[in-house]
Amino acid sequence: MKIGPYRLQSDAVLAPMAGVSDLGFRTLARRYGAGLTYTEMVSVCGLMHRNKQTEVLTLVAPCETPAAIQLFGSDPDIFFRAAGHEAVAKFDIIDINMGCPVPKVVSRGEGSALMKDARRAQDIVRATIEGAKGKPVTVKMRLGWDSVIAPEFARQMQEAGAAAVTVHGRTRKQLYTGRADWEAIRQVVEAVDVPVIANGDVKTAEDYRAIKATTGADGVMIARGAVGHTSLFAEILGQTPEVDYKADFTLQLSLLRQTFGDHVACMLLKPHLIAAVSGRRNAKELRLAVGTARAIEEIEAIVNLL
Repeated sequence: MKIGPYRLQSDAVLAPMAGVSDLGFRTLARRYGAGLTYTEMVSVCGLMHRNKQTEVLTLVAPCETPAAIQLFGSDPDIFFRAAGHEAVAKFDIIDINMGCPVPKVVSRGEGSALMKDARRAQDIVRATIEGAKGKPVTVKMRLGWDSVIAPEFARQMQEAGAAAVTVHGRTRKQLYTGRADWEAIRQVVEAVDVPVIANGDVKTAEDYRAIKATTGADGVMIARGAVGHTSLFAEILGQTPEVDYKADFTLQLSLLRQTFGDHVACMLLKPHLIAAVSGRRNAKELRLAVGTARAIEEIEAIVNLL
């Protein structure tokens, strides 16, 4: 799959997930073969106000080539300025979030709320392209707000200059309930000429093959299915990796500590650990230990048991 001038080594990519797609997680995903990884959602307003917490999210791992950042907001002028910000300059691809469904985001006209205002969404894409000075700009969207409008909306994003679109197979109204509608994603593939990345309910290599066959998409974005299971990318590539969970989580924890400090690192690693221990014989005890851990030493002790 190609996005702008960049040909990805794999068409399976890791989703930008708030509070989840940290530097360590992205590093592991790349090691196992993810073709592209994105930062967590980065606020364009936060960048303009030099917010330290926002700037931490713009760190890039050496293995992230090409590197992609996901921006969110609602003001085209701020997107234009953010696209030229020094923290964004090190990224090769800029993705615009038009899919986040959480109330505190959509209440400000951001995320999936932009699907209710195609003209503003187009203005944001155009402004970002102008500010990015030639870098490919992509859009991550849903099927719509409360009904499926994705084919027409995707055409409008293409007209504005988007180099690719990612489509999560649910409306904003659905949040994360029900099944992702892969047939609706196929309609988007048929509606546009730019690459389409399909997203939703991909948790196994079999799911990857099924969504590709159903949608005809150029790529597949994997979100929750990769949490605690980054080796999924290797499985998609037809490999049978020997997974060393202790080594993987030790690396992720180390990078988290360097980025956020011990306390935040402890909290951020928890969902990854809980996902990783699911299905094990002693999963209940391990999940309880992870959930009640408060000190970094406790988390390290659990990692050493893996």
